[in-house]
Amino acid sequence: MIGSDGDVSRETLNKLQHFAGLVEKWTVKINLVSKASVSELWDRHIQDSIQLYAHAPNAAHWVDLGSGGGFPAIILALMAEQEGRDTRFTLVESDQRKCVFLRTAIRELSLSASVVNDRIESIEPLSADVLSARALADLSTLMGFASLHMSPSGTALFPKGENWREEHNAANLKWAYTYEAIPSKTNSSAAILKIKEINHV
Repeated sequence: MIGSDGDVSRETLNKLQHFAGLVEKWTVKINLVSKASVSELWDRHIQDSIQLYAHAPNAAHWVDLGSGGGFPAIILALMAEQEGRDTRFTLVESDQRKCVFLRTAIRELSLSASVVNDRIESIEPLSADVLSARALADLSTLMGFASLHMSPSGTALFPKGENWREEHNAANLKWAYTYEAIPSKTNSSAAILKIKEINHV
């Protein structure tokens, strides 16, 4: 298990297992993750989410866009709880059924998090210290969302697949930003893009 400083605690592992059970149960009813990837939940979704935490600064407010099945937001909230960070998480999701799932998971895991059931572009700016989005949109679109909802001094963490360089080149035509491409620990072709100082060109 990948943690920001190594292993996760027994208590956190128990909560991760509880969450995995919730995802498996709800995926039968609503499409939280693809049914083909349920058997790979730990490697493909949980560990892929956990690795983001090591690259995030300590945040008062963490916003996750398009939270869907709770990856990475629920996992990251569990990691913050383990380390005693007083971080408030806001999960933005437009699908009402997925919001019911997210609120259920937050309640059962006793997490410091809230769910906003609305479209990302329709809500008031959230002024995130850290902003994340996983498997949501291309990088150019994510930049537009980040410019709305990230504080000027904030950090965005966007996990991207093997085409991340093409997405970066396309985004660079519309947006100026500083970035670091961190190799993914779960996919050798993928990267976590750590982005700051976003400005429209």
